[in-house]
Amino acid sequence: MTIGSSIDSLRKVDLNLLVSLNVLLDENSVTGAARRLNLSQSSVSTQLSKLRLVFDDQLLVPASNGRGMLPTSKAKEIRASLKHLLHSLGELVSHGQEFDPQMDKRIFNVAIADYPLTIISNILIPRLFNEIGDRVQIAFHTDVRQASEMMERGELDLVIASERGIPLDAKAALLFEEKFVLAQRKNHPRGTGTLSLDEYCQLKHILVSTSGGSFFGFMDEQLQSLGKSRQIALSITQFNMVNELLKGSDFVCTLPSRLVQYYSDDLDEFELPFEAKGFKLYLGWHTAYDKDPAINWLKSVFLESYQ
Repeated sequence: MTIGSSIDSLRKVDLNLLVSLNVLLDENSVTGAARRLNLSQSSVSTQLSKLRLVFDDQLLVPASNGRGMLPTSKAKEIRASLKHLLHSLGELVSHGQEFDPQMDKRIFNVAIADYPLTIISNILIPRLFNEIGDRVQIAFHTDVRQASEMMERGELDLVIASERGIPLDAKAALLFEEKFVLAQRKNHPRGTGTLSLDEYCQLKHILVSTSGGSFFGFMDEQLQSLGKSRQIALSITQFNMVNELLKGSDFVCTLPSRLVQYYSDDLDEFELPFEAKGFKLYLGWHTAYDKDPAINWLKSVFLESYQ
């Protein structure tokens, strides 16, 4: 399609219809979209009818269970492009403007696992509380496994994850490098002596498996290469559960060093008895948002909180 024909096509579309379509595809409900758009249900229904003519597709159809609506294949296909288009148009209109977190209105969506959120909470949250006004809201999504799909659909502004968790088409900045240590409760019966590899393997371990239900993790891969294995007594899905479990038991857990330091009032940390690989944590964002002043502001807040 040529530029001229694209412009001719745009002349047939009211930009407000595209804004409404974006909300309709978020809500999968005329009622929900009307509430967000501050319009009547009949007005949004009329807009949906016009959109169906523009795209020559139903876009949203009633769900078989009678609850809400479901997007058609066409709607799913255009959803990500629509979000990025509206975002680019917003950037065009606000070009050269700075983001004022005290005055501007913005909802941010950030994918971040509970571990990095925990270790920066005492720095990040007070700073955000001091810098943002009543019109800025931030939603943290701790299931980073969905980050790639959510970012592609335009539902995420930032993602904080290891290299494997950053979407392939995202830009990324290194936050920090992390190493693993062994954590145990204060006054653990094994004492505070240096661990041998065999002693490490004989202890009863808690494994944090973000995928859930696994008893074989990153450390077990490395032990396997050494011809060793350890005893996994418990498998949990969140890092922030570990402190309470360790405080009340004789289990141990191999954790990121910064997290153990955060819980240093309750836990002791020890070097691992083998050369364990660590990991790097990155801040990622979609290339379409590279020059967004609001996202650039939030990026700077995270970078300064970590480094």
